Amino acid sequence: MPWYDMPLEQLREYRTATVEPAGLDEWWARRLAAARDVARPPEIATHEPDLYRSVEVYDAEFSGAEGDRIKAWFYRPAGARPDTPVVVKYIGYGGGRGAPSEHILLPALGYSLFVMDTRGQGGRWSAGATGDGDGGPENSLVMTRGIASPETYYYTRLFTDAALAVDAALALTSASAVAVTGGSQGGALALATAALRADAVRPLHADVPFLCDIQRAITLAPHAPYTEVPEFLDRNVDLIEAALQTLKYVDCALLARRITAPALLCVSLMDDICPPSTVFAAYNEISSGKDIAVYPYSGHSVPRAHAEWQLQHLRRNFPVN
Repeated sequence: MPWYDMPLEQLREYRTATVEPAGLDEWWARRLAAARDVARPPEIATHEPDLYRSVEVYDAEFSGAEGDRIKAWFYRPAGARPDTPVVVKYIGYGGGRGAPSEHILLPALGYSLFVMDTRGQGGRWSAGATGDGDGGPENSLVMTRGIASPETYYYTRLFTDAALAVDAALALTSASAVAVTGGSQGGALALATAALRADAVRPLHADVPFLCDIQRAITLAPHAPYTEVPEFLDRNVDLIEAALQTLKYVDCALLARRITAPALLCVSLMDDICPPSTVFAAYNEISSGKDIAVYPYSGHSVPRAHAEWQLQHLRRNFPVN
């Protein structure tokens, strides 16, 4: 894939042209309050104790949007203190929480970890266990599910799940704050959570994040998932105005203005799924301490070397005692 987006010097200055909807903070506060009103405490059950001896692994469940029970994995280093720092991890588009062995690095390094399943996904590259309301995981396309209104939109529910996953992680520990991390869709969830739960998130990692500067992304990205939206609106022209208004409520380039956590993002300049300008649109709105790793010859992926940069950032900003 060639460099198809702006030159790097322009990317570093680029700002979204999308206008933030009035009352966005209050609107999201009502969504989270309504979910908490019907929430039940998280529940955990020990998973394969003889297999993961140096790490305690739990099959977890917590209340997300509309009180729906969302599956998760919860990890705690064996013998760890209750206030051991906890990281909340979110999953990319189409995937679910997967198998416990897929997330063992941070617990092996001394961190507790809470891995949120993704409602209504988990049918493609990583297994899921949670339906979107009724049913179970799906090999589904969700970009236009409920898009006629922000109240009914799929990503309103998923962002609410992500914010309440922080509540669950804190309830399972005696920590007072969490770190959040994820790539692509998971990166969007990390950004959104850092904005919606600025009181509790320290620090933030978001790799090649999705759902940033969405109105530009749907006209620029040549591949799914963004292409789901123009394909839908090509056949449902009466919904164009409503859909574009809905997308503003989950645009991480707009929500990023609320982020106060130390942030580390990464962007790939040959990314044809999450265009580089959309990632910079979110990054350039963050006013807290921040850094971004720029990978000029990578697509929608993260070089393996980036993991050590993340770990160094995590150790500096969220050390294990």
